[in-house]
Amino acid sequence: MKIPKQLNELMKDGVVDDVVQQLMSGKEATIFIVRCGSEIRCAKVYKDASKRSFKKAVQYREGRHVRNSRRGRAMAKGSKFGKQEQEEIWQHAEADALFLLDQAGVRVPKPYGCFDGVLLMELITDAGHGVAPRLNDVTLTPEQARKDHATVMTQIVKMLCAGIVHGDLSEFNVLQDEVGPVIIDLPQAVNAAGNNNARAMLARDVKNMTNYYGRFAPELLKSKHAKEIWAHYEAGTLAPDTKLTGRFKESKKKADVKGVLNEVEFAAKENQERLRRIRERELLEKEEHHDHRRKKRNGKSHRRRNRR
Repeated sequence: MKIPKQLNELMKDGVVDDVVQQLMSGKEATIFIVRCGSEIRCAKVYKDASKRSFKKAVQYREGRHVRNSRRGRAMAKGSKFGKQEQEEIWQHAEADALFLLDQAGVRVPKPYGCFDGVLLMELITDAGHGVAPRLNDVTLTPEQARKDHATVMTQIVKMLCAGIVHGDLSEFNVLQDEVGPVIIDLPQAVNAAGNNNARAMLARDVKNMTNYYGRFAPELLKSKHAKEIWAHYEAGTLAPDTKLTGRFKESKKKADVKGVLNEVEFAAKENQERLRRIRERELLEKEEHHDHRRKKRNGKSHRRRNRR
């Protein structure tokens, strides 16, 4: 087993005592089982940006704020320093999300910290203390599917209440321990209020999970949890304990297209008038400036003639 440089450094520093085995390698990281003192934990070693295959990363970065203006400018320019900073933010995004969600009561692995591109977190196990399987490797009874689907919808609500949308949720990013589903893989988690794609991402997360559980309980496929959850969110009525029904009544009220167009036209005319006034004021100020300079020159000429 080849041990990555990052894990070797953590062993030198005493953060990790031993690497037990490699668990899996994915599109953005390689997962290892490690020993830290008497505890067995999970170490997620992020791959270099050039080796990652995660698509549309820009959509997920929207809304992630950088307090340091120098870093922000460097990332915008795409300089070497900027790319390093962007990579560091990407790597710490998952740890930040896990700490926040763990405190919010969401079923995620307990995080211990991110150290130089290595995320240390709880190892999720099954009833026999083996590594918990992913949902795509699990077969459920209709009753268990309905129960776990309700659990996942509740977790999505709690995440949204904490200001986060997973953004890539599916049966491949959920583990099944002895209690139920545990959500994993959050480096692309988005800021619900600051990302324009948040609503679409939440709808996709809900759809993916509903389609999975719908294999075992087909009646779930008719539910409309995404619209119900987002309606509560927009109305400010969403809470971690909000009871979901899976039903959502679409508004039958026709959109007032004409009214909207009239408002747009009025706003456009108002803006044109504002710009006209600004131009007139600038021209007036320019003329006054020229008059002032002309009077100043004439005054100098008059004084010179008087001296003669």
